[in-house]
Amino acid sequence: MRIESITLRKIKMRLKAPFETSFGVIHDRTVVLVELVADGITGWSEVTVSNGPIFNSETVGTAWLILREFLAPLVLGKELRSASEVPGLFAAIRGHEMARAGFENALWDVEAQQKNLLLAKLLGGTQSEIKCGVSLGVQACPEKLLEIVAAELRSGYQRIKLKIKPGKDLDFVRAVRKAHPDILLSVDANSAYSLADMEHLKRFDEFNLLMMEQPLWWDDIANHAKLQKNLRTPICLDESIRHVRDAETAIELGAARIINIKLGRVGGHSSAREIQGFCLARNIPTWCGGMLECGIGRAHNIAVASLPGYTLPGDVSASKRYWEEDVIDPPVEVTPHGTIQIPGGPGLGYHVRRDLIDRWTIEKETWRAS
Repeated sequence: MRIESITLRKIKMRLKAPFETSFGVIHDRTVVLVELVADGITGWSEVTVSNGPIFNSETVGTAWLILREFLAPLVLGKELRSASEVPGLFAAIRGHEMARAGFENALWDVEAQQKNLLLAKLLGGTQSEIKCGVSLGVQACPEKLLEIVAAELRSGYQRIKLKIKPGKDLDFVRAVRKAHPDILLSVDANSAYSLADMEHLKRFDEFNLLMMEQPLWWDDIANHAKLQKNLRTPICLDESIRHVRDAETAIELGAARIINIKLGRVGGHSSAREIQGFCLARNIPTWCGGMLECGIGRAHNIAVASLPGYTLPGDVSASKRYWEEDVIDPPVEVTPHGTIQIPGGPGLGYHVRRDLIDRWTIEKETWRAS
């Protein structure tokens, strides 16, 4: 595959409803899209960065800079046998996993189309449908949260995840567990607590949770190990896992019993498969997390979640939960029993709606090989 051109776009997408986490409230997203052409075939991916350095150190601005100044020159015009060779080209670049994933994942889409394979199959996926959970932002009161939980359960979602933060945690979780004693229920703190909160966090054991996601510092594995020794509730690490070495450290130290794999956070499909393989060999459950992706990022998540070892319902949910219109056709839909069918057709398996992308584009740059 010879990489002939690369186009970066920023598009603005408004969420149907505000989404609140311990980081703050999100009303819209500036979505960074990569359109990569190799051998006349167009591949797409999403760079899953936030507007500010709140989830990790990357932002829309930093990703754009790294993609333009450092990564694009390393891939433009190159001849590659497989998308799996991209990480080798980027070996000298430290960090910036989401930016790196943008180029690599787009080339995986190209390769799948070139081989007339669905991306999920090219990656090694074995599942015909994936289990879906839903992530619910912090709400004003437990009563409002209960209304939303009931609606999502009626939609079929197999797991409910509650975003929590100090002051909006125990009472909210208690209300949901009392109303729904048997559902798969988890919480996600997005690093809102510290080890000094251990006694408070131990109180979550009463709720029979599937997991507590990333309660402590985003870059701290050692203190999660200390906390896990004092909790019955399994800890799942998200922000702390950037590559397979982090996963190895977390499992060996006992810092996590579950791993959340996010494509952008770990640097793309190649790294995600390394982590998936490591966890599968050790019977560590994994699942696919979400970053409020548009349909392109969501399609890549569906593909990766089809691999063996993704045994828990992920955060890949229906397009209509977040967007009035999505940039793929058909939009992602969830079945009444809480699954997403793996699509057919080569590549992502969805048609990219260039008309909407062009209409919503607020900035664009293109580079072509000489």
